[in-house]
Amino acid sequence: MRTPSGPAALTTAERAIDARFRAILARLPRHGPAGWLTEFAVFGLKQAWACVFGGAMLAVILAAHLWYPDDAALARNDVLTLAAVAIQIAMVAGRLETLRELRVVVLFHVVGTVMELFKTHVGSWSYEPDGVLRLGGVPLFSGFMYAAVGSYMVRVNRLFDLRFACYPRRWVTAVVAAAIYANFFTNHYAQDVRWLLIAAVALVFGRCVMQFRIFRFRWRMPLLLAFVLVAFFIWLAENIATWSNAWLYPSQVGGWHPVSAAKLASWFLLMIISVVLVTWISPPQPPDDGRPAASPDADAAQPAPVSRTG
Repeated sequence: MRTPSGPAALTTAERAIDARFRAILARLPRHGPAGWLTEFAVFGLKQAWACVFGGAMLAVILAAHLWYPDDAALARNDVLTLAAVAIQIAMVAGRLETLRELRVVVLFHVVGTVMELFKTHVGSWSYEPDGVLRLGGVPLFSGFMYAAVGSYMVRVNRLFDLRFACYPRRWVTAVVAAAIYANFFTNHYAQDVRWLLIAAVALVFGRCVMQFRIFRFRWRMPLLLAFVLVAFFIWLAENIATWSNAWLYPSQVGGWHPVSAAKLASWFLLMIISVVLVTWISPPQPPDDGRPAASPDADAAQPAPVSRTG
């Protein structure tokens, strides 16, 4: 597992954790079923680590729903906001997130809160009306849920040392992202063009292939497939959050039911906005062409093979 340099470099805390785990994993078999199982286990651990902000937020939301008393002096929404602030402070203080990355997370927070204010105003979804830490009908913890997506994006970039072949020009992706963001607002007053925007995303990113390193090997995946997979897991998290009454769609007010699968299109488009914001602090890097990985074990001096998923 090569430790990247530059904007995507591991934080101090992550380098220490990485060194500890690599020392353990290096003793495991490199080939055969055991080798594949090692890669799969490391993939899961890295994904969990990338999701630490979002996972902590989701755990707090679920715990507040299950155990926070309804008659408590401090409103549930305010508790969620204070918990979200504490999580963010802990991320930076624990050096799990750099100040540079914090800037893009804050930007996600602002972009998300603006959309929340509009969407709650037009009735797309709603929050419980309690608490004082809110802007209009939007409790302040809602912005942290968008920030959690931003945190995941910047963390997964460095943890998997992401590289991109045929990445489109950033100004083109910025135009597409701006159109997507605008459509989240204009679709209430004019024709919803989300399917046209999805086609534009497919056209712009269709040739792009993402390379990522798990442990010993570098893998390839079409970037569009990565967008779909991340959107799916955000949709699953949304189902947990709405079940916990963090917010509700109009059709769920009379009784909870799973969020429509049609929302996957919205999350897919949100992924594009997320990716574009992250690329402005961490520009997409080209493939490393199988250069040797920096690893403590002797075999790492050999070029890392590239495998294709599936």
